[in-house]
Amino acid sequence: GYLYFSYSRVFEEVNNKKYSSTAIARGKLIKDEIKNFEILLTGKPILTRNIHWGSRIVIDKNHLYASFGERGMGMIAQDPTKHPGSIIRINIDGSIPIDNPSKTNKPEWLPEIFQIGVRNPQGMAISLKKNKIFFSQHGPRGGDNIGILKKGGNYGWKDVAWGGTEYYGGKIGTKPFKKKYHLPIISWVPSIGVGQINFYSGETFSEWNDNLIVSASKAGLLLRLILKENKVTHQEIILDQQVGRIRDFEIDINGDIYLIIDDENSSLWKLSK
Repeated sequence: GYLYFSYSRVFEEVNNKKYSSTAIARGKLIKDEIKNFEILLTGKPILTRNIHWGSRIVIDKNHLYASFGERGMGMIAQDPTKHPGSIIRINIDGSIPIDNPSKTNKPEWLPEIFQIGVRNPQGMAISLKKNKIFFSQHGPRGGDNIGILKKGGNYGWKDVAWGGTEYYGGKIGTKPFKKKYHLPIISWVPSIGVGQINFYSGETFSEWNDNLIVSASKAGLLLRLILKENKVTHQEIILDQQVGRIRDFEIDINGDIYLIIDDENSSLWKLSK
């Protein structure tokens, strides 16, 4: 009966700078109001940077997974004693799973951290077989990608940039990918502004069942990826700038797709037959 969500929690303002962090919270939705509000986790440290929040949540059985953007702090994503640039796993009551990396083979990691080395995560989805969690993230200038969550894993940011460069054109690291880090299943150069992802299930477009649907705000795209053994074998463009900057989407029980646009005159679209 709980509704789980993340939000930007402001702590204090010092010298006209607001210190804030990502908070994971829950409450019960009763007559359009949140009751029994409870904060389960607040990211540390609190920061003044107001970019790259990148927070998405999925729940698998009794575990909650949430992503934390690196807030534009770069190599902080390689520091497992800090939350920015990581994906965490907690129990749905806020307690720590007994088999998290910190309790098994990585005692220096914060108790909640499940994976490090991410930049600005924009989507998370559980595969229909319930055995993999996928996430999308923005690269810098190029390097948007989709990866698979790995226990104790490291996707390499900011030692690697998955094919991207600094916004002024400078190189990031010595190679776009390195074997010591986990590799994404797909990377886009130039960036498309990858956003929400979800595995399709429904009757409306039954031929898409088990395919990964991907939105991209910058390019105004809705994509369909066919996966085989967790590798992308085919990529199809469903929408190409017909509706605007697609920020988010959801798939209903019938398989109709609802799209939210973040242009100035925003709108809600429905994709059906």
